[in-house]
Order: sequence, then structure tokens, then C-alpha cells
Amino acid sequence: MTSSNKQKPAQSRGHGSGSCAIGVLMKAPRLGFSKTRLCPPLQPSDCQALSQCFIQDTADNVSAIALTSKGIVPVAIYTPIGSEPNVQQFLPSNFLLMPQRGESLGDRLFHATQNIFQRGFDSVCLLGSDSPTLPSSYLRQMVELLSRSKDGVVIGPTLDGGYYAIGLKNPCRRLFEDIEWSTDRVLKQTKARIAELALPQMTLPVWYDVDDGAALEQLIDDLFQDHSSSGSSPAYSAAQTRCLLNSILLRKGRI
Repeated sequence: MTSSNKQKPAQSRGHGSGSCAIGVLMKAPRLGFSKTRLCPPLQPSDCQALSQCFIQDTADNVSAIALTSKGIVPVAIYTPIGSEPNVQQFLPSNFLLMPQRGESLGDRLFHATQNIFQRGFDSVCLLGSDSPTLPSSYLRQMVELLSRSKDGVVIGPTLDGGYYAIGLKNPCRRLFEDIEWSTDRVLKQTKARIAELALPQMTLPVWYDVDDGAALEQLIDDLFQDHSSSGSSPAYSAAQTRCLLNSILLRKGRI
């Protein structure tokens, strides 16, 4: 679901003890620049549309959690600066907007946590928009674990050696330094930083990012296969993504 209502800019104000911001890092979808590792098998226009659907579904997932849980606030951490009208059209109206800062991914992650904590939140969860079927229960579990910790770090591992989300109680630049981003060493190196800092570490169940053909097939399986015989899948329904992929699969003659 999209909303034409303007999102509120993130402002400096206290949110009280126990408050948690769930920040979603996102790039404004652009033809030829979005989900390029999925082209082929998809066309550039499909990749742009899929990027938009990923943002919508991730935002709807986070928004629903915020609307049903006290003290949780969703934040869109977007790039590039100036793309606010493009980004906000995909977001529910309860999202705050915050531009990304920094050159490297590590810089952007650190500045995002720093900016959010400066607004008075007790804890921060960060995730990307590349996991549209990420189970809501995993995000709720992250928030709950942080609420019971004074200084711990919660991390959600991905199948490819990275992580889909990280939760913190305090801003910490070192957590994001000397990490070989976009490699299968990200999770291992991040865990090493957590151990180096002597912080309590809590781990969520493994999930996956959709950034290559194999992950796309996993996404299709989650959204279209009958899992009743093996137990219900915890995957989020991702309605926007499912609708788009249905039209693409029909066009390709796969369903």
C-alpha cells in the first residue's frame, strides 16, 4: 500500500525510555541503476519496478509493526538527497524521512545510527530493502532483544555471509570499520568487531537478501510455492512484490 500523505521529517525530540527506531536504508529506484545484478534474467524496467516493490513491502512490514507496538517508529534512510518526493510516494504516512550521509556503506550505517540516537531513541534497528519477505517476527524479536539489553548488539545473518539487519543500543563507529562490504566476510568481520568491543551479541534466524538470480528464485519459491506439507513459511506476504513477479512470470510463460 502506498500513501500520498507527506512523511514527517526527522526532528530532534525525545522519544522516551524503551523507544526504538527501525530504519530502512533505501535508494530511490532508477532505470538502469536499480537491482542491476538481476539483469538478466530481468529487464532493466523490471528491475526498477522490483526495487520499488521491495521498498513498498519492506516499509509496509515495518509500518505494521510500528502501528501495533508501543514506542516503535519507522524511519526511511534514503539516498540520493533530493529524491524525497520519489521515495515518500512508496511509504506509509507514519515514516520519518532521513537522508543518508557518508561515502562508504560503513559510514552511512554509522551516521544513520548516530542521527537516530541524537533524536532520543533508546535503541536502533537498521535493515535494507532487499529482503521483502523478511518475517515480521524476526524484526519483533530484534526489538524485544534490544529492550532487554543495556549495551548489546543484535544481528540478523544472511545466507550469503552478510546480514539483513543490525540492532544497537548506542552509536558505535568501530562496528562498521574495516569491513569488506559486499563480500561473504561481512558477518564474520562484524562479529569480530562485536567481540573486540566486548559487547553482548544476540543473533536472529538466518534469512536472505535478493541481489542475484539464485536469491530471486528463492523469493519466487517463498511467494508462489505451497509450503503446507513442510509447515507454514514465516515469510512476510510481500503483496506488491508478489503482484509484480506474477505479471513477469506470466509474461515469461512460467505460470
